[in-house]
Amino acid sequence: MQSTLDLSELDLRIGSLFMAGMPGPELDGDTEALIRNHCLGGVILFARNIENPIQLASLCHDLQETAMKHHGTPLFLAVDQEGGRVARLKEPFTLFPGNSAIGNDSRPVDRAMEFGVTTAKEMTLVGLNMNMAPVVDVRWGEPEKHLDGRIFSDDPEKVALLGQSVVKSLQENGVMAVAKHFPGLGRATLDPHHHLPTIDANIGEIEEINLPPFRAAIEQGVSAVMTSHAIYPALDPEYPGTLSNKIITGLLRKKLGFEGLIITDDLEMGAIKKSWGVAKGAVAAFEAGSDLLLICEDQEEVRAGMEILRDSLLRGDVPLERLHRSSRRIMAAKARFLEKRIEIPIAEVKEYFDKDV
Repeated sequence: MQSTLDLSELDLRIGSLFMAGMPGPELDGDTEALIRNHCLGGVILFARNIENPIQLASLCHDLQETAMKHHGTPLFLAVDQEGGRVARLKEPFTLFPGNSAIGNDSRPVDRAMEFGVTTAKEMTLVGLNMNMAPVVDVRWGEPEKHLDGRIFSDDPEKVALLGQSVVKSLQENGVMAVAKHFPGLGRATLDPHHHLPTIDANIGEIEEINLPPFRAAIEQGVSAVMTSHAIYPALDPEYPGTLSNKIITGLLRKKLGFEGLIITDDLEMGAIKKSWGVAKGAVAAFEAGSDLLLICEDQEEVRAGMEILRDSLLRGDVPLERLHRSSRRIMAAKARFLEKRIEIPIAEVKEYFDKDV
C-alpha cells in the first residue's frame, strides 16, 4: 500500500474507520450522505431504528445498496444482541435470557451455542453482520448495575469457555463476534456511560482474572475486540483502555497477539465525552491503536472526528502507516465476513418470522 494518498482517497480511508448511529427506522439524508461522501465503515442500530423484521431487512438492504452503489464496499451493520437486558432485537426475534442465566444453566455450553446459532441465523436473515457480543468480563464481587445479568460467571475459565462458545457459534454462522470490554470491566464500581471508572487491580490479578476470556476469544478467531472506558492504574495510570496505547497496542496487540479489529465502546459515553470530547476522543483512540471508532448518536461528532483526524494525518502528527494498518484490518474483516453475504428475499424473512404466528 502506498505511503502517500490523494486527498479523496485519504477521506475515504478515514471515513471507513467510523461506525455511526442513525436517527430512525428509515435511511435518512444525513446518513446517506455520510455513506456517499465519506465511505462510512459501518452503522450500529438501536431500538429507535428497529420496528419489525421486514422493516429492518429493508433498512439493511437500503444501507448496503447505498454503500455498494457509491464505493463497492459493504458496511458493517451491527447491533448489541447479548440477550437478557441488552437485546435490540425484540419479538418475533428469539429472546434469550442473557449471559448470567447461561452461566447458571445446568448445560451452559449448550445454551451458549444455541444462543449463537439462532442469533446469527436471525441476524443474517435481516442483513445484520456484526453482533457486539459476547461480554467476557469476569465478575469480581457485586457488578455495577449496568453489567447486571450480562456476565457469565466469576470463574475466568468458565467465562473463557462460554465466551469462546458464543464466538464460535456466531462466526461459524456468518456473524462477526465482538468480545468486550477489554481489558475487563467486571470490577467496575461506576457506569462508564456516565463516569470514568478506575479499576484497582494489580498486574497479577489482571493476568489471572481479566485476560483468560480474551485469550480464549482470540484463540477462537474472534473478529473484533471492544475496548473499555476505564482506567487501570497498573497498566496505564493516565488513560482509559480506549485511549491507551499501552493497553491497546502494548497489551492487546503485542502481548496477546490479536490481529483482528479493535473497536471502541461508544465514544459519546460520559467516561470519554466529559474529559476528552467525542471527536477528539475518537482521534485519541485511533492514535492508541483502535481501528473502528464508534459514535452511536450524534453524526456531527462523526464528521468532526473525521475532520480532526484528517488534519492530524496531513500535518504528520499521525503517520499514514497507522491509517494503512487499520485500513488493511478493516478490508480483511470485510473480505472474510461480508463479501459472501447473500441478500435474503423479503418473502423468506416473512415466512421465517411468521412461523409461530
